[in-house]
Amino acid sequence: MELQKQPSESPAPSEAAVRPAHGERQPPPGGGCLVVAVRIPVRIVMLVLVLPVRMVWDALVVGARFLNGTVLRPVGRALLWLGRAVFVWPFVGLWRYVVVPVAKGLAWLAKVCVGIPAVWLYRWVLTPLGHGCAWVYARVLTPAGHAVVWVLRGVGAGLAAVGRAVYAVLGVLARYLVVVPAMWLHTWVLTPVGRALAWCGRGLAWCVRMAVTGVGVALYWVGRVLFVLPAAGVWRWVLVPVGRVLAAVGREAGAALGHAWRVAGHLSLAVGRALGTLLRWIFVEPVRWAYRSVLTPVGHAVRDAVLRPVAEAARGAGRAVRQALGSARATARQARADVRRMLFGEPAPVRAVDRREPSAAEGRTLGGSTTALTKD
Repeated sequence: MELQKQPSESPAPSEAAVRPAHGERQPPPGGGCLVVAVRIPVRIVMLVLVLPVRMVWDALVVGARFLNGTVLRPVGRALLWLGRAVFVWPFVGLWRYVVVPVAKGLAWLAKVCVGIPAVWLYRWVLTPLGHGCAWVYARVLTPAGHAVVWVLRGVGAGLAAVGRAVYAVLGVLARYLVVVPAMWLHTWVLTPVGRALAWCGRGLAWCVRMAVTGVGVALYWVGRVLFVLPAAGVWRWVLVPVGRVLAAVGREAGAALGHAWRVAGHLSLAVGRALGTLLRWIFVEPVRWAYRSVLTPVGHAVRDAVLRPVAEAARGAGRAVRQALGSARATARQARADVRRMLFGEPAPVRAVDRREPSAAEGRTLGGSTTALTKD
């Protein structure tokens, strides 16, 4: 028998209890008592500071939208139309009715004064002259050039033979006077001296490297003891805790700023709706009641008592005027016909033309044909 009661497992929190509210950022876990102590005062201070700013911002947004819809857009459209009327349309008219015709006239004048004479000069002067120059080049200059090339080729062949002989002599002299002594000097003098200098340089470089390495190790440990270890201690035991505290304060300040901005938005929305409702009941509803109860009956009475009789009278007058104009046109037409009849006589009667088509009274029968090809 168990003397101690086993601790019952605490029920796991539900997902709805853990999930943060809509629009609210979940605080990072492991904040500790410092975060809890800082969060509420910071949120209260942020709400007090942000609420006026948010209300002013919302008022400016509403005013800007109203100003844009009622003033700026109509003024912008009017300025756009005025700019087109002042700047675009005059230039379009100038281009269409002045520049284009003048350019076409100048193009025609240039064609008549420059193009046609240039074509005539090319066809009847430059082309025959070019043909003559080509004939001279082909019949005179080309044979003379071939002769000169043949002479120069013979002279060049002689000079080349002389040059090859001189080059061979100079090559032999340079080999035995320059190359052979230089190779002997390089093999028996410069190579041993260079090897000795290289061995001495390697030994000197090894000594310098060892000295620099020892000095570097000493400076490393001096710098580590004097600078690195104290800096690491300050970083680990001073700056990191202070940075964590400042990061927690800054994180909570940012979260409080966002929370205060959202709460201020809800408060500003409520204030705006209240003001909108107040303005509606003070101005809009009285105006609507006056329009429905006063202006609409008065308008209907004016329409029925004044506008409709006036419109009927205007339509009757219009019909009378149209009838009078029709009668006048008919009278004038009859007068013109009488004048033509007195001056030129009766017009010749129009003779009917037989189109060889069956009349409507005649029907198509088996013994008779009514087509144009088989009709008698």
